[in-house]
Amino acid sequence: MGVQEQYRDYVMTGFVKRVEPVVADRGDGAYLYDADGTEYIDCFAGISVTNAGHHNEKILAAAMEQAQKLVHACSYVYHVPSVGALAEKLAQITPGDLKKTFFGNGGAEAIEGAFRLAKRYSGKREFLAIESSFHGRSFATLSVTGNSGRKKGGGPYMPGVAFTPTPYCYRCFAEKDPDTCDLLCARRVAEVARLHLSGDVCAFIAEPVMGEGGIIVPPEGYFRRVKEILDEMGILFIADEVQSGFGRTGKMFAIEHHGVAPDLMTMAKGIADGWPLSAFIARPEIADAFQVGDHLSTFGGNPVSCAAAVANIDFLLDGVVDDAARKGEAFMAKLRELQKTQPLIGDVRGKGLMVGVELIADPATKAYGTAQAGFVRQYCLDHGVLIGVGGNFGSVLRIQPPLVIDDAQLDRVVATIAAGLGAAAKTVA
Repeated sequence: MGVQEQYRDYVMTGFVKRVEPVVADRGDGAYLYDADGTEYIDCFAGISVTNAGHHNEKILAAAMEQAQKLVHACSYVYHVPSVGALAEKLAQITPGDLKKTFFGNGGAEAIEGAFRLAKRYSGKREFLAIESSFHGRSFATLSVTGNSGRKKGGGPYMPGVAFTPTPYCYRCFAEKDPDTCDLLCARRVAEVARLHLSGDVCAFIAEPVMGEGGIIVPPEGYFRRVKEILDEMGILFIADEVQSGFGRTGKMFAIEHHGVAPDLMTMAKGIADGWPLSAFIARPEIADAFQVGDHLSTFGGNPVSCAAAVANIDFLLDGVVDDAARKGEAFMAKLRELQKTQPLIGDVRGKGLMVGVELIADPATKAYGTAQAGFVRQYCLDHGVLIGVGGNFGSVLRIQPPLVIDDAQLDRVVATIAAGLGAAAKTVA
């Protein structure tokens, strides 16, 4: 039986209508290869995971060396060297006074743990989140997810959650010119907290760049104003860097673009270049709020994954993050040139190599180009480029390649998207 038939008969696939007809056999740098040898430029990186590239030899060597010594011992029962080394490194590279880390397995687990710690520290129980946000697929993370398409069929959700307006300049709810933005979306945070919750607000959680929501980049000054409000109201700020962390945006962490230090931060995806691992890190006085028996993860802080993560961070810090910023600027400049001649493109946005191209069906109304985005995604797949689609209505092309992608590969991606848009304009009503 072939792998596609095995998936059909034995694997639960609850994420997409159908799994792509690609048998991911091996990878190398920015390339992914089908079992039949077909080569793809991977511009989705396993949903923003393989930031250091597929089959990164330095990271694999570190993981293999650790695997030959110890695979598991439960990192919260015994002292494990790779776990201590990674925790120290994260304290060195994260913004502000974040110092102590708890390790888990996936992004949702990291956020659930951060919530538990924040409640223990603050003594409060309610949360603020953003409309159009996405924080995971567990009960609590879906409860604070504002992207309605990701929540269907899972309710009722956790009470004590309220949502603030999305800082979405292209579709600003205040209908203001972005050039004259007065940050109403930020100022509304205080109003929502006061009017929609009971005064027991523990934390505000936000993605510094919103991934599933459609690569939404908040305007300049948004997080600084929000942090001022939160500090005034005694509310913690949790930065969700699960998707935007580890060089993805041209900074090690996306919140660094905004000049704000969070109280807690969650991370996963790009932390270990594909080895399963997640973490949340907090200021020391917050971290110390955990009491004996409060929290545990059997597999969290796996020694092999932590060794891979240490090597991954060293690799990224060796010029890769800065280079991603340069590549992203040049890539978006070419997409914006394409926008001038392609009316299907409503907006090009992003940071570093976390790029979104929002498609519209009608320039006059900014009607969501959902069908067009689906067409272009399939066209790219058929022509050797893997991209994603996001946004509440699936109208945003998501381009998040390994940071090691080169300029020639990015040029081919632009050319493929341009051809796909041309075909969509003729084919999709």
